[in-house]
Amino acid sequence: MAGGLLQISEPGAARGPSACAGRVVGIDLGTTYSLVATVRGGKPECLRDEDGRALLPSVVRYSDGEDVRVGWEARALAPTAPLDTIASVKRFMGRGFEDAELRTRAGTYRFADAEGQASAEFISARARGAGASEARSARSARAPDGPPQRIVRFAAGGREVTPIEVSAEILRVLRRRAEEQLGGPLDGAVITVPAYFDDAQRQATKDAGRLAGLDVLRLLNEPTAAALAYGLDKKSRGCFAIYDLGGGTFDVSILDLEDGVFQVKATSGDTALGGDDVDRAVAAFLLGEPSDDARVWRQALADARAAKERLTLAESTEAGGTIVTRAQLEELAAPTIERTKGPCLRALRDAGIDAAALDGVVLVGGQTRMPAVRRFVASIFGREPLADLDPDEVVALGAAVQADMLAGAGPRDDVLLLDVIPLSLGLETIGGVVEKILPRNSTIPIAARQVFTTFADRQTGMDVHVLQGERELVDQCRSLARFTLRGIPPLPAGMGRVEIVFQVDADGLLTVSAREQTTGVEQKIEVKPTYGLTDAEVERMLLDSYEHAEADVRERMLREERVEAEQILGATLLALAGEHAPLLQAGEREAIERAASALREAARGIDHAKIRELRDTLDRTAAPWAQRRMDAAITRAIAGKHVDEALR
Repeated sequence: MAGGLLQISEPGAARGPSACAGRVVGIDLGTTYSLVATVRGGKPECLRDEDGRALLPSVVRYSDGEDVRVGWEARALAPTAPLDTIASVKRFMGRGFEDAELRTRAGTYRFADAEGQASAEFISARARGAGASEARSARSARAPDGPPQRIVRFAAGGREVTPIEVSAEILRVLRRRAEEQLGGPLDGAVITVPAYFDDAQRQATKDAGRLAGLDVLRLLNEPTAAALAYGLDKKSRGCFAIYDLGGGTFDVSILDLEDGVFQVKATSGDTALGGDDVDRAVAAFLLGEPSDDARVWRQALADARAAKERLTLAESTEAGGTIVTRAQLEELAAPTIERTKGPCLRALRDAGIDAAALDGVVLVGGQTRMPAVRRFVASIFGREPLADLDPDEVVALGAAVQADMLAGAGPRDDVLLLDVIPLSLGLETIGGVVEKILPRNSTIPIAARQVFTTFADRQTGMDVHVLQGERELVDQCRSLARFTLRGIPPLPAGMGRVEIVFQVDADGLLTVSAREQTTGVEQKIEVKPTYGLTDAEVERMLLDSYEHAEADVRERMLREERVEAEQILGATLLALAGEHAPLLQAGEREAIERAASALREAARGIDHAKIRELRDTLDRTAAPWAQRRMDAAITRAIAGKHVDEALR
């Protein structure tokens, strides 16, 4: 039989470094733009194309046949073939087709359904004027243990392509650029990801790199990459906030930089928030009314993006036949900018510091060029942000530095980079309670182990349910994986010992193993979910953990007391019917049965303190009889043996 888990030991943790060697680069695979950088002469630099441009638009256009256009040419052709041109693909990485949020994201897309047929085109609900509450209500409420979601597929240019394949096309162009300028095949690459990318999104990014012919040495969180570039170039020490607002994702991290150690203290963010949201708002303004024409919408997006970039310096500009002022742009962008406030405050709270204690704020991402964003950041953190390095290039530069460190080259091998996991990881235990093995903001790479025992007599299997989230109960967290360890010896309850090991590598990918300590039988699983967390789910997980903390703890204590009560009641009733019943003295059976009945009744209620009190009462009532049973067992064990033999 398979059964549940009971915790019997405290967790321990161990960490280890990773290393690699060779000709390597750092790649910023962005929502709007992507870049590749390397370290030459001890200094990181972005590699540029034949026209001197470091930025490569993250846009891919497919046409009939084998023709694939990537980058600037693809973006220029987008208005003429919008449904065959994939932009902002990063927002779809690691997502399932059933995720209704796909219909509320940037751009125009033609998806393929389960049978491979092209489905209806979708244009952003937000772009059509849907409010935030309407967009949220469109998202699916998938049960944690439901069937895996189908992978997203785009129907473009007479073929079907996944987000991984689209991203691989972008990475191939960057790889070829680097190989041409570095004089040979690459030996490895560090690719950056948003700090709030979950397992599925990280794995999809890694798969895209491999498909592009890259040896992916490590996935590096984007804010951490920026801190790495700033810390090494400026010799900075202290506590910094990294505010990273790119085209499609937002991250904020609090880092300690001191004596070559870069430690992430806390991280927060939104994987579906960025400059694309501003572009959609401006495009809707330019059109005046919603349009379902994909060509019209894609042209409006292009006009909006160009106007937004010009208004960084200009007070007004013309776009699509309409004059747009900077004041109008800032009004349209205000809801997007305001949404970054919550993650900023949460990161500060998680790090346990006030904004006044920061030594600086670093800006990352092209959207931070907007004056309104810089003013907003200054108001949140109480200081003017740093922007010495190009916010578009700083992530790629940091990734190049990390790649250089992994290759063992240059003078930076004394630098230590410590990143963190964004959400807690744990297991289900008896009573539907979550036992956290790795709390959120644990430094990675990390491994933690904990020993559990069997719950039932002759239990030969153990169900291992891996969970992610901040709440105390299983149904309030996200299910990541399940597996069953079989081959446990059929021992009495509490005798079987199983060691569970959680290991998160430097890329933030999780491996869980279970090993029965007597037989050595082992089961291992790499957690690679086929779906991802929506931005609403991330927000809900964190906010609910704060809002319901007290109630969650009470519910956890209630469930744990019920489990303990069930165990002592079962053992007591079994003993009353067993061979030691004759050892009961006058009135003892009645007293024990009354105490057991009271405990059973209390266990049906919700007062955990009352359950504990009556459990202790039953234990005290049965203690004299339990002592006589123990004495009888010892007497029987040593009967007929010589004293010396009995003492051995």
